Amino acid sequence: MRAAHGLWAALALLLLPAGGRALRDGECEVCVTFLGRFYQSLKDNDVEFTPASIEKELLKSCKEAKGKENRLCYYVGATSDAATKIINEVSKPMSHHIPVEKICEKLKKKDSQICELKYDKQIDLSTADLRKLRVRELRRILDDWGEACKGCAEKSDFIRRIHELMPKYAPRAAGARADL
Repeated sequence: MRAAHGLWAALALLLLPAGGRALRDGECEVCVTFLGRFYQSLKDNDVEFTPASIEKELLKSCKEAKGKENRLCYYVGATSDAATKIINEVSKPMSHHIPVEKICEKLKKKDSQICELKYDKQIDLSTADLRKLRVRELRRILDDWGEACKGCAEKSDFIRRIHELMPKYAPRAAGARADL
């Protein structure tokens, strides 16, 4: 009888949603990647691992962040327009060399939006047919390059601008394309 109760208790624990479960593969993709790169840059630049110095460096890194990484900085409170400040939830654990996966796990408990961030799918410019892409995707290619298409009114204008800039930003793709 006691064994049956133990079995039911074990089964109940397995079926309960795990609040403290470790991150799955691909979960918190932006958080883990950005903070991993940030941690490595701290080590490479011999930055002192104190919460204050880590916060200062994180604010610097977030000023240069774009796209989804900038959104992560906003959620953490490392941008000037951020509504909340949970930057200490990053700096304090990182000062103790806690793995970035664990830091992101804790951040997920504070704000679930942090782990919902995913990088946009990269477009392979060497094989992609630019005529079949949406204007939004063409615009994103230019944005990723830090370029704009002033005066572009039609899709063909964006495609022409990408063809002009491809040798500068994606030389391998430009060499592999037959339509250039």
